[in-house]
Amino acid sequence: MSARIPVDLAKSYRLLNHGPTVLVTSAHGDARNVMAAAWSMPLDFSPPKVAVVIDRNTWTRELVEASGEFALNIPSRELAAATLAAGSVSGRDTDKFAAQRLQSFAAGKIGAPLIEGCIGWLECRVIPEPHIQAGYDLFLGEVVAAWADEAAFAEGHWRDGQGGRRSIHYIAGGNFFETGPALEIDK
Repeated sequence: MSARIPVDLAKSYRLLNHGPTVLVTSAHGDARNVMAAAWSMPLDFSPPKVAVVIDRNTWTRELVEASGEFALNIPSRELAAATLAAGSVSGRDTDKFAAQRLQSFAAGKIGAPLIEGCIGWLECRVIPEPHIQAGYDLFLGEVVAAWADEAAFAEGHWRDGQGGRRSIHYIAGGNFFETGPALEIDK
């Protein structure tokens, strides 16, 4: 058995930070933006809800607050460099879609664009919770439409092999993990 090592409390969140990194897209009027977010999670089943942290200083936050909508796009390894870049610069200064050559397409029920090449997409409407938005930068969203790459996700489950494409998970310092093969346990 290996030895246990202490983990600095400021880094302790990384022990749990294995959820997929997402690209949050937003739009209002003629403006649109994309940002990377490592802190997102499902919250409820019916209706489906998600949570995502959107820092108060970001252009995405302004667009989400103005529109009341956002999308979570689930990238794979092919978009890892663009994902890192989208989380490293401000949309106020740079058109991140153009800079990273991200292609987008129209969502079905919201105004935020969806990003081509991802393996999943969730269209969300903000559930207003001003206290947690102001205090914790946490946004809740009701999922109003969801899509997936059929090679990666079918019949309500990630496919073993996921069509050769898997979700990526940011672990800090410019590093990502990629999900591995499914582990099936006999019931």
